[in-house]
Amino acid sequence: MTDAAGDATVHLVARLVPRAGKADDLLQAVLAILPQVRSEPGCVAYLAHASRDDPGVLVMIETWADQAALDSHATAPAFTGLAARFADLLAAPPSLERLQHIG
Repeated sequence: MTDAAGDATVHLVARLVPRAGKADDLLQAVLAILPQVRSEPGCVAYLAHASRDDPGVLVMIETWADQAALDSHATAPAFTGLAARFADLLAAPPSLERLQHIG
C-alpha cells in the first residue's frame, strides 16, 4: 500500500511491556541490537523510547523503506535473537501498529 504521494514507506510503532523485574533486561537487550538493526537494508529509522507514563515500557518508532524491508527485518539475526527472549522479557506480545504517512 502506498500513501497519497505514492510512498511505500512503512512506519511502525511497537510497544514492549516488560515482565515484572525484567525492565532493565529488556532495555539492555533492545539497546544491544540498535546498531545492527540500523544497518539493515531499508531501515530508515529505528528509534527506542522509554515511556514517561509507564515506567519500564519501551516504545520503538521505526521507519522502513517498504514492506519488504520490514519483512526482512523480522527474519534478521538482530530481531530474531531479541524475539527469542520475548517470552522471558515481555508481559505480553509486542503491540504493533503500522502507520501510513498522510500529511
